[in-house]
Amino acid sequence: MFDNLTNRLQGTLKRLRGEGRLTEENMRETLREVRMALLEADVALPVVKDFIEQVRLRAQGQEVLSSLTPGQALIKVVQEELVGLMGTPEPLQVAPPPAVILVAGLQGAGKTTTVGKLARFIVDRHKKSVLVASTDVYRPAAIEQLKRLATQVGVEFFPSDPQDKPVEIAAGAVNEARRRVIDVVLVDSAGRLHIDGEMMDEIRAVHEAIHPVETLFVVDSMTGQDAVNTAKAFNEALPLSGVILTKTDGDARGGAALSLRKVTGKPIKFLGVGEGMQALEAFDAQRVASRILGMGDVVALVEQAYQAADQEKSQALAKKIAKGKGFDLDDFREQLRQMEKMGGLASVVDKLPGMGEVPEHVRAQMNDKQTARLIAIINSMTPGERRNPDMIRGSRKRRIASGSGTQVQEVNRLLKQYEDMQRMMKSFGKGGLGRMLQGMKGKLPGIPR
Repeated sequence: MFDNLTNRLQGTLKRLRGEGRLTEENMRETLREVRMALLEADVALPVVKDFIEQVRLRAQGQEVLSSLTPGQALIKVVQEELVGLMGTPEPLQVAPPPAVILVAGLQGAGKTTTVGKLARFIVDRHKKSVLVASTDVYRPAAIEQLKRLATQVGVEFFPSDPQDKPVEIAAGAVNEARRRVIDVVLVDSAGRLHIDGEMMDEIRAVHEAIHPVETLFVVDSMTGQDAVNTAKAFNEALPLSGVILTKTDGDARGGAALSLRKVTGKPIKFLGVGEGMQALEAFDAQRVASRILGMGDVVALVEQAYQAADQEKSQALAKKIAKGKGFDLDDFREQLRQMEKMGGLASVVDKLPGMGEVPEHVRAQMNDKQTARLIAIINSMTPGERRNPDMIRGSRKRRIASGSGTQVQEVNRLLKQYEDMQRMMKSFGKGGLGRMLQGMKGKLPGIPR
């Protein structure tokens, strides 16, 4: 989401290299470029003006420490101001039971999918039981979708019907949770194409009937400042406790994330970072600011690796390598699958420190399709070939390429990447995705050489 902003800011801050002090002269042009970068990212103009003024006041004339360049000193100031702009993280309230969470949003923002992701997040992170219910009686497909998602993430579903009244559905779900001693109730409200009086009257009635501990508004980050304006208008009619930004893995410019807290006064609580049910991140301004400035987010990467990893398989791999049995292509395929669970290669790369320095043409090739092609190539091999890749020669390579719909050159590239990974695993002495990630820089699976 922040790629363009990151590239612009990094290019701008590099121009201060070689200077011994941050002065009015060398700051003026730099801050002009930062201002343009923020405006291009669709950050609200009043927010940009306040932000630039705060950075100018703090950075102008600041002495540069012996271990810092002016660029690094300014990055520190910019990072701290970005964190202040986006606000401190606020945890999700999941008590006392049954803790009711009302989820609202316009149609097309990904609201129902987000309810499924949030249910999984609460089960995985908070270890709470969850019941989900849909009051979207205008779209029967939404009710069926939520039912499927509930089954997929392993939570309870409260049935509803298009003939039911939204208030009765919501109240019934809360009563059911109370009767069955379920910890959290997620209520998916009806969406509209735009905010209207009928919509607001209905959701206000639902809100009054169930008294939620959280009222979360789901907005599509791809809509830019419209997302901010929609959240602001909705908050004027209903007391929101937070915002969830969806589709942040797309090509949104990031302005909504930087403007929401300042304009609405409401915190961003989660980011939707992919299509999978695990692709929901708790929002942390410190970590997002680090990503924007190209510093990566290793904490989020480790958390994702832990959540995505199959602990039994990881331990089995570690024992296998410790015993000297080696790292074969079956193991390599499992690591690629775990990477897919983490949101794909692009999501992993986005959180690695220094990846803003990688050329754009290389970053453009870091996509989930490339990872899927690698898995397809391995799937086209026989069990014997996966256990013993040394036997894969000319005719076998042609057969594997034909079976996977790829070229022989791609098979060769995969085998080279596998050899690199095998050497890393041997040097670490232990398996697992976490270890693999530490040595990935420059040897990422799926990046053509």
